[in-house]
Amino acid sequence: MSVVTQTSPRTGRFSEAALLIISVGIGVGAFCLAHLGAEEGGLPSSLPVILVGSVAIAIVGHMVIRHFASYADPVLFPSALALNGLGLAMIYRIDMASGTDQVKNQLVLTVAAIVLMVITVVALRNHRALRRYTWTSLFVGIGLLLLPMVPGLGRTINGARIWIRLVGFSFQPAEFAKICFAVFFAGYLVSERDNLSLAGPKFLGMRLPLARHFVPILTAWAICMGVLVMERDFGTAILFFGLFVGMLYVATERISWIVIGGLLATVGVALIYQVTPHIQARFVIWLHALDSNVYNDKHGSYQIVQGLFGMGSGGLFGTGLGQGYPTKVYAANSDFIVASFGEEIGLIGLLALLCIYLMIIVRGLRTAIVLRDGFGKLLVTGLAFTIALQCFVVVGGVTRVIPLTGLAMPFLAHGGSALLANWTIIGILIRISDVARRPAAVDPLPPEDVLNVIPALEKETGSQTANDSTKTQVVKL
Repeated sequence: MSVVTQTSPRTGRFSEAALLIISVGIGVGAFCLAHLGAEEGGLPSSLPVILVGSVAIAIVGHMVIRHFASYADPVLFPSALALNGLGLAMIYRIDMASGTDQVKNQLVLTVAAIVLMVITVVALRNHRALRRYTWTSLFVGIGLLLLPMVPGLGRTINGARIWIRLVGFSFQPAEFAKICFAVFFAGYLVSERDNLSLAGPKFLGMRLPLARHFVPILTAWAICMGVLVMERDFGTAILFFGLFVGMLYVATERISWIVIGGLLATVGVALIYQVTPHIQARFVIWLHALDSNVYNDKHGSYQIVQGLFGMGSGGLFGTGLGQGYPTKVYAANSDFIVASFGEEIGLIGLLALLCIYLMIIVRGLRTAIVLRDGFGKLLVTGLAFTIALQCFVVVGGVTRVIPLTGLAMPFLAHGGSALLANWTIIGILIRISDVARRPAAVDPLPPEDVLNVIPALEKETGSQTANDSTKTQVVKL
């Protein structure tokens, strides 16, 4: 006799609660260590407020996810919260050394960002609805990119015109433009995937796409190069173009698109290098950072070299939170916050930070694999790839692997635009992961009294079958 039992699938909410405890402990612990390391004498007076606020944020976010996205990935929210807490601790540590008070502003922005994440989880009940706004997302994204070019609205900071100022607040619209472009690319590619995958002429062992299918990638290339020329924003151009080429490869599985994208990017950067002095200066700083003339120049390589020296003095294990000299670096709490962490927590601590980012990226890609619809697969892939590419560009610029771009490290760096946009991405990933991990609907089991009758029916049926078989054998004899 077989027994049929019905079990409920695991939602992962208890795992998320346990990870949230660890995340809150990491953030609050880093805050206390930074205060103690700076020799301020005892624990900070604001510790109860920080602890209660962190716990409240974790509980509210957890309860919203438990109610509205009960099958969401349990790793996404705790990982982002841990990174955000570490960023707040480092900004607080730099405030103590420089005499500023930037952490209060960052705390307010953190609360606003998590509220935006909660709104995203609650409002976005079905991610497939975003596909209806494919072309709308394109126009909104282009509009956001062009906002800094509006006279009287845009602001030029450190040579790049990527900021707007409204009612006394600075804002970087390109951070939200990347979400709009991810929605557009996902919607467009899922519709044109078959056409883009058609076999074209063969060249150097690769199947090239047909000529008429070059139009999308050429359009993306032209937009990115236009942004690079008008706004002198090297990082945003790399981010958007890399996003499109990566999503195009995932949609078509053709290496030729990566090769073509790389060639177009190389040609574009080479052309812009010849006509844009700001980009030329970035490459000179990158290639000749240790030259005395470049180092001593007003807009030279001082900040990059100081960041490298700071990370070098940190070694493997770092000087300890609060015991380094991050204020020797310009923009230590924003563009060079990775160098600040590298000095005080060392190479091992910095690798641990990157592993947390890796968990977010891997969980996003895992969601894309499990998801059943093509639009969601491409959207999640694009958003996860955006975080990965932005981390690479920031860390690569600080460590001189690539030229410095000026992008903000997600969740860590001071600034409201990047924080709000990246928490919105986390909200979208949470919502889509809920759909991916939610079990398919099954018919409920019959009542218990019916289940008790089944063994008797099986026994009776078996006996009747045996009698019929015996009768058949007698007849044959």
